[in-house]
Amino acid sequence: MQDKVWIFDTTLRDGEQALKASLTENDKVQLAHAISRLNVDVMEVGFPVSSPADFRAVQRIATEVRNPIICGLARAVSKDIEACGEALKPALQSRIHTFIATSPLHLEHKLRMSLDDATAMAVKSIKLARNYTDDVEFSCEDAGRTPHADLCRIVEAAINAGASTINLPDTVGYVTPDEYAAMIHHLMNNVPNIDKARLSVHCHNDLGLAVANSIAAVQAGARQIECTINGIGERAGNCSLEEVAMIMKMRQDHLKVHTDIHSEEIYRASRQVAKICNMAVQPNKAIVGENAFAHSSGIHQDGVLKAQNTYEIMSPESVGVPNNQLNMTSRSGRHVIEHRLMELGYQKSDYDMDKLYESFLALADQKGTVYDYDLEAMIYFNQINDEDDHYKLEFVNSTSNSQSVASSTIGMTVGEQSKQEAATGNGPVEASFLALERITGMAVEVIEYNLDATGQGASSLGQVDIIAKYNGRQYHGAGLAADIVEASVRAMIRVYNLIDRAQKVSSLKQQRKAG
Repeated sequence: MQDKVWIFDTTLRDGEQALKASLTENDKVQLAHAISRLNVDVMEVGFPVSSPADFRAVQRIATEVRNPIICGLARAVSKDIEACGEALKPALQSRIHTFIATSPLHLEHKLRMSLDDATAMAVKSIKLARNYTDDVEFSCEDAGRTPHADLCRIVEAAINAGASTINLPDTVGYVTPDEYAAMIHHLMNNVPNIDKARLSVHCHNDLGLAVANSIAAVQAGARQIECTINGIGERAGNCSLEEVAMIMKMRQDHLKVHTDIHSEEIYRASRQVAKICNMAVQPNKAIVGENAFAHSSGIHQDGVLKAQNTYEIMSPESVGVPNNQLNMTSRSGRHVIEHRLMELGYQKSDYDMDKLYESFLALADQKGTVYDYDLEAMIYFNQINDEDDHYKLEFVNSTSNSQSVASSTIGMTVGEQSKQEAATGNGPVEASFLALERITGMAVEVIEYNLDATGQGASSLGQVDIIAKYNGRQYHGAGLAADIVEASVRAMIRVYNLIDRAQKVSSLKQQRKAG
């Protein structure tokens, strides 16, 4: 029997830290369900003490997502451990992940303490965490730059205190594969109680070595890899989940290890992370990039047609890349849509059919043919448009030509009132944003504006992603429509609704303090 390597997904914790605007609670829950379908062993979903919003998101995921172990991050301090324990209470299986820096550089300049002091804090925190769960993970932050003898001391103490997983992060992506393997070997041969814990690795990609380092660590004896979908994360990112999972699947003959990942769910999870996190996947990205299974060379095309494995070591279907497109029209019934979504890997619980079908018919009437990628986009955008939104679009009517300024008139429901405003601008999008500003009374600074298409060709839907700033905080708004002006307006309205919710939460906090 081949050894199992545990997959510890930290997309919602380390991955989210790299985003320009925080995810909403609903975004995090939606992604948690997608990641759960991959059959990861552990899902690190947040840092509960960092904010009330993160605490609520962790608590809700712990309540709703039942398959993987749900993990929260905590510094080696009591308030962090306690927040983690409380947030994770609803989980069927929970893990508290606590950490402290161990490298001389971090100890001297960041913590201003000795290794003995850091070890004492780690032991105290692990023992406190054991009051909430038997599954405690301890990380030696910046292990890659920590002397091996120092690592051995703190790891032995952590295991004696009750840690069942020991994580040895290459926090700044500094070490090389041979150095990383040597570190794992040294601990396995010099820590007397190492057999009582699983060794884990958490690699960053600053030098492009995160995946190589993780595989080298597995070859040396580590049995958990901490990673993110699409490799998102701090700075240059984290180890890519899809890459290490497929390396171990395709090279079982050589590595003699396996994971429990459902690889056919990889592509869809990648697409959802890219869309919700507003982080596009580069076309030449391994496994999930647009070009991963594309062949332009005539020699390559001829070879693949004769025998697929001449130039493809894995099939697109093995990672869930759709192998065909079913084109639907307004004559297509609900059962056709449901059947196609099932083929694409969606469960009935992933969408509201009444809401989706209404959007489908409107789009089919507008553009004639609806494609798979349209359906997937509608599922996401129907989920982020909440019926409780304070601002709802009624209509947008814009005009522009090459010889005069553009104008836009917008109708919106604000609470229970219907309001209309018109404005002019250098283009129809600017005019629309000015009209929205007049309706809401809020001047929002647009930091980034990105326009993309959900598919190919002139009939593609326009997807607009906006990063906007208001009162020192950044918000991400996304909009989808056949018309790019309408897509832009919908994205900006999403921003205004996020601001509205943030203001209501802030007001509620102040009332509680006053009371």
